[in-house]
Formats: sequence, structure tokens, C-alpha cells
Amino acid sequence: MSKIEEITEILVNEIDSFEKGISKLEAISEKLSSTKINIDLREYKKIIEKHQQKMAEVVDSQEKFLNRFESLLKKAKVYPNWAVIIFIISFLFGVVSTTYIIISKQNINKLEKEAYYKGAANSNKSVLLFFEKHLKITTSL
Repeated sequence: MSKIEEITEILVNEIDSFEKGISKLEAISEKLSSTKINIDLREYKKIIEKHQQKMAEVVDSQEKFLNRFESLLKKAKVYPNWAVIIFIISFLFGVVSTTYIIISKQNINKLEKEAYYKGAANSNKSVLLFFEKHLKITTSL
């Protein structure tokens, strides 16, 4: 019988230790349920507010950039390729014709001067020839 007594004694000891463990767990459970955990969110709120401010600044700057870009696009004048080509050709034609007219005018001025001097020389020769042929006129004067 001694073995049964030993086993019962061990079982009684185990039950006592189990009951003590349960009572400790109940006490801990009561403490946990009565204890309120307070999370300090003030720091997180500050960080979130700073982040919101930065995001607002970024959104504002992007809106300003978009508005500026849209206004530049509205002001931009886009011309078709054919109009640009015709303008360039007209401009080059104007430059070339102006240059040609200036050079021609210079040549005409030179030709006019040469013709004037030639004409003056020829008229002087013809007057002298006339007076030589008609010597009587020169002596009567």
C-alpha cells in the first residue's frame, strides 16, 4: 500500500501546486484587466502634422508649377512647318534681293559717273571741233 500512498501524496502535491499556479494566474489576470495601457501619441501626432505640412507644401508647389506650365502653353505660339518654311524662304529672298539691288545701284552709280565724264569729254570735243570748223565765230567774239 505504500505505493498507492506515495502516488496519492504526489497527486495531492501536484494538485496543490496546480491550484497555487491557478490562483497566481487569476491574480495576474486581474492585474492585467485592471491595468490600463496608455500610449503616448503626442510625438506621433507632431510627426504626422509635420508630414502633412510638407505634403501640403509639395502639393502647392506642384500646383504652382502646373499653373505656370499651363500658362506658358497657352501663351506659346506654335506655327505649322509650312508657315515657318515659307517665312524662311521669304526672308532669304528679301535679303538676297536687297543685296542685289544695293550692288546694282552701286554699279549704276559708277556707270552714270563714267557716262557723265564721257559725255562731258565728248561734248567738249564736239564744241572744240565746232569752233575749229567755224573759226570765224571765235574771232568775232
